[in-house]
Amino acid sequence: MPEVTDAEFAGEVLGSELPVLVEFTADWCPPCRQMAPVLSALAAEEGDRLRVVQLNVDRNPATTNAYRVLSMPTFMVFRDGEPVKSMVGSRPKRRLLEELSDVI
Repeated sequence: MPEVTDAEFAGEVLGSELPVLVEFTADWCPPCRQMAPVLSALAAEEGDRLRVVQLNVDRNPATTNAYRVLSMPTFMVFRDGEPVKSMVGSRPKRRLLEELSDVI
């Protein structure tokens, strides 16, 4: 899963032509680790319609604070440079796809 940093966020996420699902994650977060295979599968299956990236909250506090992320994992979908959806907590792939259906 590609990881983005504070420095790359504007170009990689806000400037993307495709919608981008950002997982705000942390190394110490067990539910975040549980989501890794789900997000990898989602990226492989929906890669033509959606980019999937991770942002480590401990190493990238500026972006984390800018979007008021308090819980891990938090998922935010950005389209045309704007956040259009936010979800908190791990979930199965089927449910994640259902929740993303209106933004991809």
